Amino acid sequence: MAGFWQRLMGNKTVADSPPPEQPLAGLVADMHSHLLPGLDDGAETVAHSLDLLRELRALGFTKLVMTPHIMGDFYKNTPEGVRAALATLRAAASEAGLADVTLECAAEYYLDEWLGRKLADGTELLTFGGEQRYLLLETSYLNEPLNLTSTIFDLQAAGYRVVLAHPERYVYFYNRFAEIEKLRQDYGVLLQLNLNSLAGYYSPAARHVAEKLIDGGLVDFVGTDTHHLRHTAALATKTVKSAYFRKLLALPLLNKTL
Repeated sequence: MAGFWQRLMGNKTVADSPPPEQPLAGLVADMHSHLLPGLDDGAETVAHSLDLLRELRALGFTKLVMTPHIMGDFYKNTPEGVRAALATLRAAASEAGLADVTLECAAEYYLDEWLGRKLADGTELLTFGGEQRYLLLETSYLNEPLNLTSTIFDLQAAGYRVVLAHPERYVYFYNRFAEIEKLRQDYGVLLQLNLNSLAGYYSPAARHVAEKLIDGGLVDFVGTDTHHLRHTAALATKTVKSAYFRKLLALPLLNKTL
């Protein structure tokens, strides 16, 4: 599959000028996506994974850290299973001529009782960033977990650097922006923004919080959170044209250090 922009210009469906070629190349790495096949609500097959890989490559990424969900009894992924899916995709990408994109894996851990058990048992948790040991953590979108700060403390005590996935999407933080600031400033949590939040993909409220995070210089990582081609299409047609896109890229983001 050709990159989205090439298809778009090929059938001349838009009259305005195209955006810069590979508009996300400056980020180098996408550290949050669901491209590994058959593990969660992202790519279902290797062919689907390759389609998404081609689109992210066309946008300029040269490294992808893929982060399947690990969540209680729903997505019971293990480090062994995730690495096996990574090996499968690496082989398919090489055969498809996409070996110029570095493929790595971590996971997106849901804050639930199973995560606490894994931490207590010393179960291996998948991280990214090498010795930095960044661990991507998500919570319920609607309900504030009562053990959020205690879990963060336990993870940090175990040597992990907690990265909170897409804080702009958590409804319980709406009208409580100071609580997000406190997580970063007082608890040392790194914050990861979803790029498509800039285009209002998830909701106007999520876009508003995303803009406040950028204005405050509170964004450490950005990710595509790609699950399907609708996400990559939104990146190419809306997000890169959004008012805050350049302002976000001007921040000292950690993506390029991975």
